Amino acid sequence: MFERIKDDINGVFHRDPAARNTFEVLTNYPGLHAIWIHRLSHRLWKADFKWLARSLSTFSRWLTGIEIHPGATLGRRFFIDHGMGVVIGETAEIGDDVTLYHGVTLGGTSWQAGKRHPTLANNVVIGAGAKVLGPITIGEGAKVGSNSVVVKSAPPGATVVGIPGRIVTSTITRQEAEEKNDKRHSIAQKYGFDAYAISPDNPDPVANAMGIMLEHMHQMDHKVEELCGVIRSLGGDVCTDNINSLSKEDFASTGIDPVVQEHSDPQQEAFDPKI
Repeated sequence: MFERIKDDINGVFHRDPAARNTFEVLTNYPGLHAIWIHRLSHRLWKADFKWLARSLSTFSRWLTGIEIHPGATLGRRFFIDHGMGVVIGETAEIGDDVTLYHGVTLGGTSWQAGKRHPTLANNVVIGAGAKVLGPITIGEGAKVGSNSVVVKSAPPGATVVGIPGRIVTSTITRQEAEEKNDKRHSIAQKYGFDAYAISPDNPDPVANAMGIMLEHMHQMDHKVEELCGVIRSLGGDVCTDNINSLSKEDFASTGIDPVVQEHSDPQQEAFDPKI
C-alpha cells in the first residue's frame, strides 16, 4: 500500500510543476485523496459490500468533488489534476500513467448492464471538460482535447478534438513531422504568408484542411509552370496571357497591405500581405 502511495506522489511530481514537496502533495491534492479512497471502496465492492462501497464513494465525492464509482478499475500512477467535477463510471478501466483534468466524464451511453464505460490505455491524457462516452477504447498515448465529446474509439498516439470528437493527428516519427513542417514552411514563403498559422501539431481540423488545400494548390501551380515551360520550348504559344494582377485597392477593406515582389515569371506578380 505504501509503495503505491509513493508511486502516486512521484507521478504528481512528474506531471505537475506546481508540486513543491511531499507534504504539500499529501495534504492539498484532492485527486490523490479520491484515488486512495477509491482503492478502499473498490476492495469493498469486490468483497460484495456494495452499500458500504457506494457510501464511501459518496463521502469521497463530498470531500473532493470527484465521483469515482467503486466498480471502476484504476491503474498505477493515475493522476487527476484539479479534479473538481470528474465523474468515472462503474465499468470504466484506466491504465497506468493516465492523466485527467477537471470536469472530465467517463460515462456510459446505454441503460443495459455490462461494459458501458470507456477503457483508457496507458499514458492517455484527457483535457478539461472532455466527455468520453460508451464502451470505447482510447489507445495508448492518445490525447483528448478540452471540452471534446468522444463516442468512438481512438488509436494509439492519436489526438481527438471537437464535438463529436475527430481524430486530427496520429503517431508519426519525429523526422516525418519535421519534413512535413519544412515543406509547409516553404509553401508559406512562396505565397508570402502562412495560412491559418498551419503547423503539424495544430489541433484545429479546419486549419489542417486549409493547409492540405494550400499544399495541393502549390503542387498544381508548380506542375503547370513546368508544363508551360516545356510547351514554349517546343515552339508552342501558351501561358502568354497575364494573370489578373492584384493591387492595394483590392485589399483596402481587409487590413492587408500587399507588397509587390520579384517573381520568376515576368508575366505574373507576387505579393506579400503585411498584416
